[in-house]
Amino acid sequence: MRGARPGATIERALQEGPAIRPGDRVLVACSGGPDSVALAVAVHAMSVPMDLHVALAYVHHATRESAWQDEAVVLRVAASLGVPVRVAALEAGPGDEATLRDRRYAALSAVARELGSSVVATGHHAADQSESVLLALFRGAGPQGLAGMRPRRALEPSLDLARPFLGIAPERLLSYCVSSGLPYAVDPGNADALLRRNAVRSALAALRPLFAGLDEAVARAAGLIGDEIDASGRSGLRRRVRAAVEEQEGLRDLDFVHVEEAVRAIERGGSGEFHMKRGVALRIEAGSISVIKKDA
Repeated sequence: MRGARPGATIERALQEGPAIRPGDRVLVACSGGPDSVALAVAVHAMSVPMDLHVALAYVHHATRESAWQDEAVVLRVAASLGVPVRVAALEAGPGDEATLRDRRYAALSAVARELGSSVVATGHHAADQSESVLLALFRGAGPQGLAGMRPRRALEPSLDLARPFLGIAPERLLSYCVSSGLPYAVDPGNADALLRRNAVRSALAALRPLFAGLDEAVARAAGLIGDEIDASGRSGLRRRVRAAVEEQEGLRDLDFVHVEEAVRAIERGGSGEFHMKRGVALRIEAGSISVIKKDA
């Protein structure tokens, strides 16, 4: 949209998504990379309209010499935003991916308890979700695995883990970070093809030129599976919208975007007409759904 502020779409996604809730005390796990820096900027930008209390935390893994540079980036970001920041240093120990993840979350939980945070937010994005879903598929996982990472889950009693950007491509987060004029670091570990996740990452990089919007599509599919597993209210509304059109018109290949627009309108208690397919629209009013035929 002409004149729209850069990053408004990302901030709106954070506000409308299920990961961050109004009134949350958010501890942003900031590695200094563009994804977590973008998260820090977005959460800070929404702190007033969503009544959020924001702090940053950096976990020093003691696995590479350049980590101090990442720490410096996080400290600078926190200073630029004017928010509290904490650094948690891990003692040298086993360096496998799973162990480091567990130790990192334990350190973040300790900082969250110190600051009274209610949620730890991470910058996982749509490409990360693609990798998680494919790794689950290669393990032969069922629906729980194919749902990938969830937008919000319990980390420990009275503390949740939130991932607001699972549906957003990393390129958009990088652009948002750049437009905000804040620094970011690049993790050299992302180039280590010996890790299984990074092997999948390389394969996905080869597929993206052939499948536009690949990561957003995988993230959307994972989200749909997760909603069905949870039997969420939104999954029921999706079925209701699709059933209304199929019953009247026999249409089974509705565009996901059009369905979601109608679902959000019902959730808000709104009304209006919503295009479904050429010549077919839905009329939503006071929660009721009717199908309208248009001249093609």
